[in-house]
Order: sequence, then C-alpha cells, then structure tokens
Amino acid sequence: MRTLINNVRVFDGERTVSGADVLIDGDRIGEPGGPADIVLDGTGKTLLPGLIDAHAHVFEGDLAEALRFGVTTELDLNNLPPLLAEQRRQAAERDDVADLRSSSVIATAPGGHPTQIMTPDVLKALGADATIDTVADSGQAKAFVEARLAEGADYLKIAIDDGSSGGTRLPVLSPELAADLVEAAHAAGLKAIAHTVTAREAIIALDAGVDGLAHLFADTDHAMVEEVAARIAAYDAFTISTITYIEAVTGDPGGTELLRDERVASRMSERSKATLNREFSDIPLHSAGAANASHAALALFRAGVPLLAGTDCTPFGPPHGAGLHHELLTLTGAGLTAEQALAAATSVPARCFGLADRGRIAPGLRADLLLVDGDPTRDITATRAIADVWRRGVRQSQTPA
Repeated sequence: MRTLINNVRVFDGERTVSGADVLIDGDRIGEPGGPADIVLDGTGKTLLPGLIDAHAHVFEGDLAEALRFGVTTELDLNNLPPLLAEQRRQAAERDDVADLRSSSVIATAPGGHPTQIMTPDVLKALGADATIDTVADSGQAKAFVEARLAEGADYLKIAIDDGSSGGTRLPVLSPELAADLVEAAHAAGLKAIAHTVTAREAIIALDAGVDGLAHLFADTDHAMVEEVAARIAAYDAFTISTITYIEAVTGDPGGTELLRDERVASRMSERSKATLNREFSDIPLHSAGAANASHAALALFRAGVPLLAGTDCTPFGPPHGAGLHHELLTLTGAGLTAEQALAAATSVPARCFGLADRGRIAPGLRADLLLVDGDPTRDITATRAIADVWRRGVRQSQTPA
C-alpha cells in the first residue's frame, strides 16, 4: 500500500518544511514519485513523526490508548516481568497498539522506592501475582542485570530516592551499589537510567555513571537552578521531563485541562479520565515540585542537556497518550518553543535511546506518523487535533473511544 500526502506542512523531528509531499510505502517512508493507492490532501495540516513518550509504565490496554493519541512508541521504565511479556507480544504482533521498549523491573533497595507503591492491592489491580526483585548489596548487581536481560530488557532503571524530598524516609541504594549496577548494565550493552527527584540524588546518579535521569529535579529553588543545571550539563546524560507526573503527585490540577479540551476528552477512555482526579498520597515529592521542575526544564535545556518529553503514565495516572499532549504544553509553558517541545517528543528520545529507525520523517525510516489539523509548531495544542495516525504504515481508525 502506497499513500501519498500532498502539500503538507512537515515537522521532520528537527525542523519545519511547508508544502511538502510525503509517501508512505508499506511500513516505511518512501521517496515521493510513481503511483499511489491513496492520495490525501495535506493542505492546512501538519505531519509529525509519531510521538515518543520517554517515561511510561505499560499494562493492559495502555498501548492502544497511547496510539489513539499519536504516541507510536512508549519507553517503559519499570514493569512487572509476568505482565511485560504479554505487552511485548502485542507490540510486536499488532499494529493497533504503540510500540514498546522496557527496562523490566527497576533496581531498588529492599523497601526502597517504588515498593511502597507496589502494594499487594496494587499488584492485584494490575493482574499480577508477583514480588519485586530488589538489590541488597554489590554481590547481587550482576545477577540482577542478568535477570533483566533474560526478560528482554532494553535498558536498566535504578532508583536513587530516599523519600526526603517529601518528608519521609525510604531505604536507598548506596552510591557504590548504584555504580556497580551501572557498570554491570554497561558491560551488558545496556544504558542505565536513574529515578531521582532531587538535585542531590541526580548528582549521585550521574557520578555513578548513568546515561539519563528519569525525572527533572524538583526540589531546588529558583536561585539555585542554573547552578545545578550547569553541574548536570557537565555529564554526558539526558533528562526526561515528567512535569505531568510531578503535577499529579503534588496535587497541581494542571493536567485536568485535558478534560476541558474536547479534542482530547472525546478520545480518552473512562479509565484515563478518572485518573486525572486521583490523589497520590503515597509518593513523596517536594510540595512546589511542579514549579521547580518547570524552571529546571528551561535551565537544563539552556545548559545543553538533552530534554526528553515523558509523562510517567500508568493505569492509575497520568493518562497514557493524552498525558503526553499535556506534557508538550507544560514544556512550552516552561519556556521551550513549540518546535523544541516537539523535538523532545520525537527526534531527541529516538537519538538518546538509540532508536535510529524513528523519531524523524525521512525516506527509509518507519512510517510511524501523526497528521494533525493546524500548525503545532506555532500552537502546541494543535497536536490534539488528530486527523490520522500511522503505525508501521498502517492507518489507524479515528473513531473516538
């Protein structure tokens, strides 16, 4: 099947071109020319690479919800091995769900984050009868990484979060143990990403050699943000934004704007809508976290740190798919331009996670694409005016949920 989109504005993952023709040839982007089975008029529309959520937690139904919103890839950063295998199978075999990469289960100290969240009741709600592997000492580091490799992990996630940001205390990996885990991951050819929520924890993780941070630091007042950003920029590492998650955890109602936007609300499942009013009392985070994280995002971006758009979406919230459109809005609210925010959800995560076949629009790359009405390079909320979505060249039904 060959589909030609004529006269469309294209954001190719890095820059914008007007009046372009783009050919979808099977599961790839082709060179325009020759006959096409379908011709679409792109006048007044913008074609984007399929969006990538760089921080997700994927369970049953989530990949379908993500794709409905043009999120064609989710990067899972902690999951339960018994459930992950089924989500991997669906992503590999079906074209009506988003693609998936995963760390499998996070490396954390016994009793450490996020074991306080993953209670028996939560595990039961997720359909899992499982315990969470933890790492008590350096002697277990290599075996932990080997177990994740056996589960098909694409990278390693470690937790460095002692709970102090939210006024609690949690057991935490020592700096030495964190470094041992990172060393084992790198020896196995895996990148290592760290869950940290404070500037101090971020530096500990970066000193341990991690390749990326799963969250913005959210505890530093505005006077110190640039200094911390400059320190982080000295490391060759990226940061994932997750302002949407930080809003949710701290009770900031910012994400509820999605319910007032009919372009979004009409596509959301009732389960996802319900998550926007959930209270997250079991997750410790600085009370001014959302504002602090917003300032940190701009400071890190200006300091040259690659910034990736991610939501930390779960079945309990923030919502899959819709949440990334809100994350784009928060990034522009932080001071990024619309094009910079779009790159943070396309080409930048593809580059940082080694996904060379996606995140841009160019011949030979995967035909993971999002077509929207309007111009999101000027008005970021135009990403919500979804006209068409393709995943591996397969055009998705645009019937609302």
